[in-house]
Amino acid sequence: MSTKVAVVTGSNKGIGLSIVRALCKQYQGDVYLTARDTGRGQEAVESLSSEGLKAMFHQLDINDLNSITTAAAFFKDKYGGVDVLINNAGIAFKGADTTAFAIQAEVTLKTNFFATRDMLTHFLPIVKAGGRVVNVSSFVGARTLNQCSPDHQQRFRSEDITEEELVGMMQQFVDEAKRGEHKKGGWPDTAYGMSKTGLTTLSMIHARQLSKERPNDGILLNACCPGWVRTDMAGPKAPKSPDEGAITPVYLALLPPGATEPHGKFVSDKEVQPW
Repeated sequence: MSTKVAVVTGSNKGIGLSIVRALCKQYQGDVYLTARDTGRGQEAVESLSSEGLKAMFHQLDINDLNSITTAAAFFKDKYGGVDVLINNAGIAFKGADTTAFAIQAEVTLKTNFFATRDMLTHFLPIVKAGGRVVNVSSFVGARTLNQCSPDHQQRFRSEDITEEELVGMMQQFVDEAKRGEHKKGGWPDTAYGMSKTGLTTLSMIHARQLSKERPNDGILLNACCPGWVRTDMAGPKAPKSPDEGAITPVYLALLPPGATEPHGKFVSDKEVQPW
């Protein structure tokens, strides 16, 4: 039996670090904390070590394609692939941020949608049979979906939307935001919300693809909302601790062998949510 391995992106702090902490306690296998900054990543590994928990470290910046392919090659070579992948890395501008919306749209989607998609492009093929993939999305995405034009909503919810079509829609939102025409184009005024609408929809597309292309591999892929969590991103007023925010992502990562659901769903507080 080869050693099992779990990989968590953006996990040197916040919810990501709490996910790694929980997996160190509950997962039968190696757990990799990853971060774009090696120094901060190593510090986080040491902080877990002081709690008596053993995480490994690998550098991974999801905005750097070379970093993604290097990491994928490492896990393929050392473990024959990955058993658990949690795409947690993400960014958000603060509500009070005065950065132009055009820039917020481009920068937010670059990381939360396009870079996460790059991760999936290179890591999904190396997810092993029985694997679990969890994309950390947000209830803000579900709320944002309902603020899109009826036509956009219909496409996001449709069973036949392709990855290419979705990528086109996300790019269209960015392009129209840059021209100040996104509202006219049927898009809402939230870059973060749009990025997470895209990520949840992408999760559903990938789940359908896995069921079709690898029907016997028992891989489960879901998007989830960790809740409103006290982190650098969400601020000090949020009701949940990071460890509480990790509960649903970890639950989905540890769905028992042989489980067939949830798959291709949006999950919050361990419950499948409407989309």
